[in-house]
Amino acid sequence: MSWLATKRLLVTGGAGFLGRNLVRRLEEVGCKGIFVPRSKDYDLVDSEAVKRLYQDSNPEIVIHLAAVVGGIGANRENPGKFFHDNLMIGIQMIEQGRLFGIEKFVAMGTICAYPKFTPVPFKEEDLWNGYPEETNAPYALAKKMLLVQAQAYRQQYSFNAIYLLPVNLYGPGDNFDLRSSHVIPALIKKCVDAIDNKEDRIVVWGTGEATREFLYVEDAAEGIALATEKYDKPEPLNIGAGFEIKIKDLVGLIAELTGFQGGIEWDTTKPDGQPRRCLDTSRAKQEIGFEAKTDFREGLKKTIEWYKAQKLYVRTDAGTSKSNRIFT
Repeated sequence: MSWLATKRLLVTGGAGFLGRNLVRRLEEVGCKGIFVPRSKDYDLVDSEAVKRLYQDSNPEIVIHLAAVVGGIGANRENPGKFFHDNLMIGIQMIEQGRLFGIEKFVAMGTICAYPKFTPVPFKEEDLWNGYPEETNAPYALAKKMLLVQAQAYRQQYSFNAIYLLPVNLYGPGDNFDLRSSHVIPALIKKCVDAIDNKEDRIVVWGTGEATREFLYVEDAAEGIALATEKYDKPEPLNIGAGFEIKIKDLVGLIAELTGFQGGIEWDTTKPDGQPRRCLDTSRAKQEIGFEAKTDFREGLKKTIEWYKAQKLYVRTDAGTSKSNRIFT
């Protein structure tokens, strides 16, 4: 039996895309006392709500996934909100966790926290060697402060907090709302919708020359579960797949897998974001035995199939209450 199975766990963001997969993985290893708060019940920007959450959940372990997130467009439109809300949520979750006397706090960072021109592959020790890419810097810096707080609290209070740096995630159940989605679900939606609407082209932001690394959401859940159980050090830990792909090649691959045969129009007035992203995952393999297992092409196929199934569900059950909950 897993050591975690004996603990009471609080998973903030546990009803979200990554959170649902993590909760499922934790249940598979025998965890039963998992508390998953909902934003309608606990506004984690509010300190009193955070205190009430700890009182209601009575956790021994906290896995903090909750965040205000989005793609490049959402970051450009909401830099102040993304900075304030993520900073306040993180500060209060850690501080109240310390005061409550929890055994361990697992803080989720972001690959956006790395400097804009970090040498590839990104090593954990490079995290402070420059400023993040400008379009998502407010969000990235707010999330980066979780690491500062975790290390400071470990030093002063012997508070066992760890900090994980996951890459961009994808998979079934992702956010396909173009106003806030990341690149893979946005491209899948554009291609599939263009086919359904008999459109002969799609528009993609940037030049296509930037690279990204992607991790299948089930693999990410496995990495977080392993780190929660096995990792207790102050240094940050990359959680990724260890490969990169150009956005231009990603568009071609998704077009192929969806069957979209129309044209690609590149809107070069829009930013590329960080030029390259690819993690060095050797520390995670050494420390917790984590390696991504899902083949990228197969992961994309599963994600596309899921999105198509949800579109069919909405069409066949249009007007029902269920059809309004597809992407929440």
